[in-house]
Amino acid sequence: MICGNIQKAVTWQVFFFILCLFYNVLYGQIQYSIPEEMKQGSVIGNIANDFNLDVKELSLRNLHIASHDKKQYVNVNLENGDLVITEKIDREALCGTEQQCILNLKAMIENPLQIFSIKVEIQDINDNAPSFPKNSLKIVISESALPGVRFGLGYAQDPDLGINSVQSYGLSTNDYFILGERTSSDGSKYPELVLEKSLDREQQSSIELSLTASDGGRPMKTGTTLIRIVVYDTNDNHPVFSQDNYQVNIYENVANNFSVLQIQASDIDEGANGQITYSFTHIPENALHIFSIDSQTGQITKIGDLDYEVTKKYTLTVEAKDGGELVSHCKVSIQVIDANDNAPEIQINSFLGTVPEDSPPETVIAIIYVHDLDSGENGEVVCQIPENLPFQLITLTESYYKLVTLSRMDRERISEYNISITAKDKGTPSLSSLKTIRVALTDVNDNIPVFEKTHYVTYVPENNQPGMSILHVNALDLDINDNGFITYSVISTDIQNIPISSHVSINSATGVIYALHAFDYEQIREFEFQVMATDNGSPSLSSNATIRVCIIDKNDNSPKILYPSSDTEGTALYEFIPQSSERGYLVTKVIAVDADSGHNAWLSYHLLQTQEPSVVMIGQSTGEIRLARDFQETDSTRQKIVVMVKDNGEPALSATVTLNLIIAENFQVLPETNNKSVKLDNPSNLSLYLVIAIAMISLLFIITVTGTLVYKCRKSNPSPTFGMFDKDIYPQVAFRYPTQLSDGTLPFPFSYDVCVTLDSSQNEFAYRKPSENIPTESLIDTDNLVIINDSIKEVLPDSGLSQVR
Repeated sequence: MICGNIQKAVTWQVFFFILCLFYNVLYGQIQYSIPEEMKQGSVIGNIANDFNLDVKELSLRNLHIASHDKKQYVNVNLENGDLVITEKIDREALCGTEQQCILNLKAMIENPLQIFSIKVEIQDINDNAPSFPKNSLKIVISESALPGVRFGLGYAQDPDLGINSVQSYGLSTNDYFILGERTSSDGSKYPELVLEKSLDREQQSSIELSLTASDGGRPMKTGTTLIRIVVYDTNDNHPVFSQDNYQVNIYENVANNFSVLQIQASDIDEGANGQITYSFTHIPENALHIFSIDSQTGQITKIGDLDYEVTKKYTLTVEAKDGGELVSHCKVSIQVIDANDNAPEIQINSFLGTVPEDSPPETVIAIIYVHDLDSGENGEVVCQIPENLPFQLITLTESYYKLVTLSRMDRERISEYNISITAKDKGTPSLSSLKTIRVALTDVNDNIPVFEKTHYVTYVPENNQPGMSILHVNALDLDINDNGFITYSVISTDIQNIPISSHVSINSATGVIYALHAFDYEQIREFEFQVMATDNGSPSLSSNATIRVCIIDKNDNSPKILYPSSDTEGTALYEFIPQSSERGYLVTKVIAVDADSGHNAWLSYHLLQTQEPSVVMIGQSTGEIRLARDFQETDSTRQKIVVMVKDNGEPALSATVTLNLIIAENFQVLPETNNKSVKLDNPSNLSLYLVIAIAMISLLFIITVTGTLVYKCRKSNPSPTFGMFDKDIYPQVAFRYPTQLSDGTLPFPFSYDVCVTLDSSQNEFAYRKPSENIPTESLIDTDNLVIINDSIKEVLPDSGLSQVR
């Protein structure tokens, strides 16, 4: 039956062990147990194996022990995952007299973030010997004391626990005393000196004994104190305390000089033997400056600062001694009650001070550890950040939080954030702490360059200097550094089959556009091209702007006279004017053009060289040359005029043409066309011309008379041969020339052959053949006849060569 019970107990222990192991693995928690005082470098355990971590990733994922104690007792070896001791651990210094000493650790690993709880139980070893509060004790005993009288002795203390603490006392061999033991209500054992044999002061007035305290450790350790016994007469009553043990609770934040407790002891002896004085016989070192006792009243007073977080409980031993040197002892236990006197502490771990602006949501910025040294609600902490930030605080464990991004951010809108982290406990009144961290956003190339305008228009005067700056374009990129550094370029295209790179270039750094050559308004009046702005990001971003270049005309072209045209040798042109013409008669019209535009192409016509008084006048805006007055007998039959055509530019440019006016009633007076200029102002040539003209007129008169006679004869005797000249067969033809050369028509009432070409040197002239019933004096309609370079020419609307009959 006994064996069966033992087997069941073992089975339950195994099941409980497996259950604990499963719990630790499931919740990321493991516990180790080590003895205190282990050497530095000693291995506690392998957390890589215990938490199923890959040893190769420990360094990459930054495995570390997050300890918030003043001393770093343990650390982790990243090469193999061993948890090793870095500083010698003293259980008594770490936990004092607490029965269980636990070192709570947090193992933290990143990417992804994991936190593991590690508990290291520090086991007691026998590293402390028992000690007495005093090196010697003095006991005064009356010789009248009867055997069996007990005398209390100071007890020894050992900070070790259990079997390693004080287990027994021993007294040196003597003839009068034996060692007794008294057990208090809390189970503490106090050694007492028991009188076994009556004393005789006359035989021996003093006795020295050795009191030894032994612990139960292996090896055993001991402590010794000397007892000096003085024998005197009669004081046979010891002070008696009202309680063997006093217990009191006190808040840690009470003021100094606060009355903690008053001890009372009584002695039934009279006189000096009944007068009691109080003192501390055994007090912890850290309590010496915190508590004091009034030797006469037994009043215990707080004189120093209490700190619950340092020491939660004080155990004091009070001695009451009467005038006869008899003593008694009692124990005073002072329990410190926590007050909310510690603000929460905020510690930042794994902090990323800079974050790319395009970081995805839930990017971990920092691990935050919050701790409050107070206990209970005073130590419960709530951590939070402002709500208007793109960050979120997520609880990991009771004391750990992670700060993550809540959404994507824009550096161009806000380049950095100051995050205020507030930790507030639940005490009354509540205490809080504030810590601010700065998170700067690093730039990514997420903004394209933007031109100030999408379309630029610039005006460039023609004949500009090559290399002249014609426009400055500017683009703005909200990014910074290389992402915001812009280079400019011209997008390759052709303008009238000529690459744009032949016309303009751009400074890639400044955006200044230069003309590569002088522009000519008459060749190209405007052109467009595109400029591209590209940043230096990766990948780079770009945008385009359209540039329109308008060429401004300058007065760089002289007027060109189209009609009348002069030959290359500068021969004067001839215009025939019937002598019977009246004032206002249209002699000819000067036609000129100017390759410029606008005001620069506005032409005006002027007479430069004319005889006085002038026979002709010219319309300044039309170029029409008309008779200014009727002819007089004194007027020369040949006159030379020079016409100047001037534009409206600044400065004005001009061109001239020379015309010779022939005043006569018929064409026989025309000079011979030998492509040589006639100098009317030479007197000898003038006489020769007059003789020739008279001869031609006489010849023309004879031919006219002869023709008339023949015609009269044939009219009376008609012939089929000449019937072909009847006006009904050959009707009159009127040619109208509604061109720029005339504003009227050129009717021809008679027929004559004229071959006209655009080149005056190739013109041909055939003498007229009068039609029937047409008087000689009206053979020519002088209002519509044009004489150019000794030839008769009419330009038809659709042909450069015409034949007139």
